[in-house]
Amino acid sequence: MADPQGFLTVRQRELPARRPVPVRLRDWREVYEAQVLGQLQRQAGRCMDCGIPFCHSGCPLGNLIPEWNDLTWKGQWSPAMERLHATNNFPEFTGRLCPAPCETACVLGINQPAVTIKQVEVTIVEEGFAHGFVAPQPPERLSGKTVAVVGSGPAGLAAAQQLTRAGHTVAVYERADKPGGLLRYGIPEFKMEKAILDRRIAQMEAEGTRFRCGVDVGGEITGQQLRTRFDAVVLAMGATVPRDLPVPGREFAGVHQAMEYLPQGNRAALGESVEGQILATDKDVIVIGGGDTGADCIGTALRQGARSVTSLEIMPRPSDERPAAQPWPTYPMIYRVASAHEEGGERVYAVSTTEILGDGEGRVRALRLVEVSFQNGRFEPVPGSERELPAQLILLAMGFLGPQQTGLLDQLEVERDARTNVARDGAYMSSVPGVFVAGDAGRGQSLIVWAIAEGRAAAHEVDRWLMGSSQLPRPINPTDRPLTI
Repeated sequence: MADPQGFLTVRQRELPARRPVPVRLRDWREVYEAQVLGQLQRQAGRCMDCGIPFCHSGCPLGNLIPEWNDLTWKGQWSPAMERLHATNNFPEFTGRLCPAPCETACVLGINQPAVTIKQVEVTIVEEGFAHGFVAPQPPERLSGKTVAVVGSGPAGLAAAQQLTRAGHTVAVYERADKPGGLLRYGIPEFKMEKAILDRRIAQMEAEGTRFRCGVDVGGEITGQQLRTRFDAVVLAMGATVPRDLPVPGREFAGVHQAMEYLPQGNRAALGESVEGQILATDKDVIVIGGGDTGADCIGTALRQGARSVTSLEIMPRPSDERPAAQPWPTYPMIYRVASAHEEGGERVYAVSTTEILGDGEGRVRALRLVEVSFQNGRFEPVPGSERELPAQLILLAMGFLGPQQTGLLDQLEVERDARTNVARDGAYMSSVPGVFVAGDAGRGQSLIVWAIAEGRAAAHEVDRWLMGSSQLPRPINPTDRPLTI
């Protein structure tokens, strides 16, 4: 445990300040300012001798949270980083991007604000990089086995790093021009600067992982060729098929999926030239979907100079306090304000889109919506509540349905489950021997911590299948379902 009296003497939860809204809207840098280490250590000291650390149950990675909280409180950054890396390959990603179900399961959170676990996590790893504690860990000897990892998101990167360190020769295939998947082209720069990603990619390359970017697996290289060239294949291409909006007017120009819009914004923020970029400048923007992707669209549109931004959500506004039906230590559906939400725009709840209206020249001019109420297991329109909102850009951020079905998956002839994900057994293997699946491609759209955990677990199973046994950790079972967040 950390400070025996920390939870009594430091009762307030303190996080680093966000930069002023007018300032951060003028650039693409991360929104948070640096936190004084002494303040962070006091926060880590609030971790109490709770007996059973329920934060473990909230974390799919099995992070050793009380251990590295104690070491942080004592200022022992190197051993704290070692305990952090023992269960998580990329704490600098999760410390910025995870919604922190560990914090809602914190025992202190029963009657006080929870320990700032996520902030302690990211500070430990940043101190590790700053002081040279994070170094490449190349294998002592090679196994002679080869593995192809398809997809370079968090699941693919975690699997690749674990398998490389086990001595296998690993090639990561990515169809984009740079590795990272959604970490690079889906997450805006203001949530995680891409220098953070590049820093970890450089470590992996120094360890021996090989990245093959700009390769369309299933096109330029077929599934059969992968199986011939490699001893094992890990499918970690994510859930990339977006949920669409089947309403009249969907075909009008100016209606785009979020993942058409966000990657272009990321490239432009990094100084790249984007031909025909979708821009929100001087437009009334409507974002359909109230999750993280929707918030990313809001922050991006505001930085591009949108005239107005409105976020629509079919569910009613969540309560400010934990609902009685979602008691501790579950992850509660409460009203949360992301950094993008405090930057501007309006959030509208309990509404459904009925039609997208055009301007007579094939471009969107407005969206017609109706208020809804949940009755008899379905959303029913509220009579007389229809209205129009002006819009010259509509962004669809309603989640993802599963992995791309044609191409590679058809070539490999892997079975799918009822949700169109790649079916797998308890050892992460698909219906095809030697072809494994990790992350959203097998699980469905989920959290970054689940992706990394599954990448690590799949790496254990690949190593065991290739070598007969494995010393790599295996954190979770794929039959566990993700928390609803």
